Order: sequence, then C-alpha cells, then structure tokens
Amino acid sequence: MELGLFSLSLAVKDISKSKAFYEALGFDAMPSCGSVEDKWLMMKNGTTMIGLFEGMFEENIMTFNPGDVRALQASLVEQGIALDVPVKGDSGPGHLIVKDPDGNAIMFDQF
Repeated sequence: MELGLFSLSLAVKDISKSKAFYEALGFDAMPSCGSVEDKWLMMKNGTTMIGLFEGMFEENIMTFNPGDVRALQASLVEQGIALDVPVKGDSGPGHLIVKDPDGNAIMFDQF
C-alpha cells in the first residue's frame, strides 16, 4: 500500500506565532501551499513537512498524500478498517480520515 508523502498537521491557536516558532527551528513556508492570511500553511525542513492549521480542526492529524485515495479507501474497507470520514465524489481531489486504535486521526489527502 503506497501512502505517499507524510506530514504532521498541527492544530494551532495563533498561526503567526506558530510560523515564527517553526521558522526558528529551520522550517520554511512552502510557496503556494497556504498562507498566514488563509489560516493554514505547509512548512518544510529537509524532507520533514508540517502543516499549520488555525481553526480548522481540534486535534493534530497525521497526513499522507496517496496517489489514489479511492483505491486506498477500498483497501481499508476490505480490511475492516472503519472510516471516520469517507472520500466524497468519484474522481479528482479527495480525502478520507480514519482513527487508529488509540484514537489518533490519520488523513489520506489526494490533491
């Protein structure tokens, strides 16, 4: 099962403060991947990626970017894994969310 790129999506209270903090750790905002004004952005340091999201969700989320989220969903369902949020639509960008046995959210986001 190919999961694609991985990032940690962080629910932040103040995106400007969070951006400054992660810049101090060597992260750079990725061009055309959100902005402080949009209240979300992606940051990268080497091969490590994090997303900062203000007001979009309550908890931190592990995020993978598979090439075919619908095929991944079919595989998860076949294995008996419950979907918290199934993919909407039959084609194009989409995402699904599952939770691991400890309640940690995992999003599979195809863009």
